[in-house]
Amino acid sequence: MLYIKNESNDPYFNMALDEYVVSSLDPSEDYFYFYQNKPAVIIGRNQNTIEEVNQEYVNENNIIVVRRMSGGGAVYHDLGNVNFSFVVDYKPEDFNNIERFAKAIVKALEKLGINAEFSGRNDITIDGKKISGNAQYITKGRILHHGTLLFDSDLTVLSKALNVKPEKILSKGVKSVKSRVTNIKEYLKDDISIPTFKEMLLKYVFEVEGSELNEYILTPEDMKNITKLRDEKYATWEWNFGNAPEFDLVRSHRFDGGEIQVRMNVRDGIITDIKFFGDFMSVRDISEVEKQLKGQKFKNDAIKAALSKLNLKDYFGSISLEEIASLFY
Repeated sequence: MLYIKNESNDPYFNMALDEYVVSSLDPSEDYFYFYQNKPAVIIGRNQNTIEEVNQEYVNENNIIVVRRMSGGGAVYHDLGNVNFSFVVDYKPEDFNNIERFAKAIVKALEKLGINAEFSGRNDITIDGKKISGNAQYITKGRILHHGTLLFDSDLTVLSKALNVKPEKILSKGVKSVKSRVTNIKEYLKDDISIPTFKEMLLKYVFEVEGSELNEYILTPEDMKNITKLRDEKYATWEWNFGNAPEFDLVRSHRFDGGEIQVRMNVRDGIITDIKFFGDFMSVRDISEVEKQLKGQKFKNDAIKAALSKLNLKDYFGSISLEEIASLFY
C-alpha cells in the first residue's frame, strides 16, 4: 500500500482526487490518504441537493456544497474533520464492510484510551454518538472506501447546514442532529493536535494492512488531470445541483437500509423518465437502474421483473427488491 500525502483543503479538488485515484492510478497498487476540507457540505451521490442543504445558511456562511461519487447521506466537513480514503482491489467480502477498512481507526482510538465501536450500516461511534460515517464506490474492479472522523468539528454549524428530514431524526429515536454526533477530542485524556492524530492513524493503518509506509507523490500529470476533473465536474452547478428535475409522481419511504425517494414521469402507462434519490448505500451508478426501468410498463410485475435482472445490493445496499417495488404501489 502507498501513502499519498495530500495537503489540499479544497473540497472540489479532494472529491476529484478520490475519483482519480480509484479510476486512473496504477491498479496494481493500493492507496491510502487523508484530506481535510474547508467548510463544506458533502452530498451523497444519489441525494437531491436542494432537499438536503439549508441553502440560505450555507450561502451566508460561505460553505461549499459538493457532491461525492459514493452513496450515503450528506455530511458536514470543516478543518476539524479528518477524512480518510482507501483504494484497493475490489473483493466481494469488502462490500459495505466498514470493519475491514476502519479497524485501524478503532485501534488508534483504543491507544488513546477511547472505546469506539462499529454501529449501524456505516458508522463508528463513541458512547452511542457518531464520530465517523463511511461510504464506498466500485469501478473498474477497484473499491474506494472513504470515511469521516469528527475530531474537533464545529457541531453547531453541522446542525444548521444540513436540512435533516424529521422522519430521519425520529427513526433514530433522538431529537436533533447535534445529539447524534460528537467530537473525538472531547474524549481524549491528553490534548493532541490534528497532525499528531493523523500521524497515529497513519501508523496503525499501515500496521493493520501489513505494509511498509511508502509514499506515492502525485506527478505534475496527475495534478493536471485531477485539477481538470475538479474544474469540469466537481466545481460545476450541473454536478452538484442540476440533476433534480420536476416529475409527475414522487414516492418515498425510509427503510432499515436507508431512505429512497423515486420520482417518475408516466405517459400512457409507460415510465418515460425516472430518478432515484436517497441516502442508501450504493456502490454503483444508480443511473443503471433508472435506465433499466425507463420504457417499462407502470405495473408491479413489470417493474419487479426489470429490477430482478440487476444485482440490487450494488445499488441499494440492504434494501430488498420487495421494498423497492413497494415504492411504486
